[in-house]
Amino acid sequence: MKIHEYQGKELLKKFGVVVPRGVFCPSVDDAVKAAESLGGKVWVVKAQIHAGGRGKGGGVKVAKSLDEVRQYAGQILGMQLVTHQTGPAGQKVRRLLIEEGADIRKEYYVAALTDRATQKVAMMASSEGGMDIEEVAHKTPEKILKVFIDPIDGLTDAQATQLATGIGVPADSVAKAVATLKGLYTCYMETDASLAEINPLILEGNGDIKALDAKFNFDSNSLYRQPEIMAFRDLDEEDPDELEASRFDLSYISLDGNIGCLVNGAGLAMATMDTIKLFGAEPANFLDVGGGATTEKVTEAFQIMLRNPKVKGILVNIFGGIMRCDTIATGVVAAARVTHLSVPLVVRMKGTNEDIGKKILSESGLPIITADSMAEAATKIVAAVS
Repeated sequence: MKIHEYQGKELLKKFGVVVPRGVFCPSVDDAVKAAESLGGKVWVVKAQIHAGGRGKGGGVKVAKSLDEVRQYAGQILGMQLVTHQTGPAGQKVRRLLIEEGADIRKEYYVAALTDRATQKVAMMASSEGGMDIEEVAHKTPEKILKVFIDPIDGLTDAQATQLATGIGVPADSVAKAVATLKGLYTCYMETDASLAEINPLILEGNGDIKALDAKFNFDSNSLYRQPEIMAFRDLDEEDPDELEASRFDLSYISLDGNIGCLVNGAGLAMATMDTIKLFGAEPANFLDVGGGATTEKVTEAFQIMLRNPKVKGILVNIFGGIMRCDTIATGVVAAARVTHLSVPLVVRMKGTNEDIGKKILSESGLPIITADSMAEAATKIVAAVS
């Protein structure tokens, strides 16, 4: 789960990280009122969407008068903001953040994330913060410093100091940078985040260290114990098909290919997508129906897949352990009829009641293509959509 920048800054502030004064605004008039209440001579008008690269896409503007605040707010609010993270369709801007200006002397990058290889928390920092951090990571990875934190010990003063001095924070500001890094780490741990990023973290002319942006991802499996984070959820920013799938307890993620996949079990789903790619095509989705699929769930899964205009064929790959093959076969036949399926359908089933399931498919009168192995199934669906 992701949240907006203004929500991320609320979290950081709770854990002692200094952030600019800002006001969330749903309208242009609210934006002007916010600028008036903040005072000063410079304000930043920022689009709030769940994607990075907003500045390059025209979603961040510096205003030097209230008239400019109104002008920029009117331009940004409602725009279809396209960034390198939104894809070509972009994301509609429904919310703004109006912030006080900042005296930026230097921009840094810091982030905390889970490192599965070491089973620790990795904290990264770079002297090259700002909009082109991805390019820095690609071209000059030596400019990104890392420390690995044992969750039992937490981020130590020595580790935080190592990062702060390593990225060139001036001596007079190192203590503030250390406090910021420790606050970021604590926030990351206490909120069950999988990513907590500040880009840029800035050094101001007076030596203060301040978080000018905030990006958070959270472990969805932990949300049951994070009611405050759940309250931040913005359904407008989420894929409508993924939301619909969640209502039927389906694990669904849209992808860019043309072969829809319906599988039981996350591991088998990943292997199925890999097999499709191995045979020269691309999956259109990840879809795990789980171990308790019903006819209704399978039908809904078909309807969600078929709403994607790029889907030219569907591959059903089932291992009948907890889920019986005959149950899936009945659901597949019903779904094909309800949706008036007009794209090729390949079904591969192995396991409990496999023979009964295959009989249901063969006697359905529907043009369902069957396969006995994953390789055969992938070969047949790739050929069918070519």
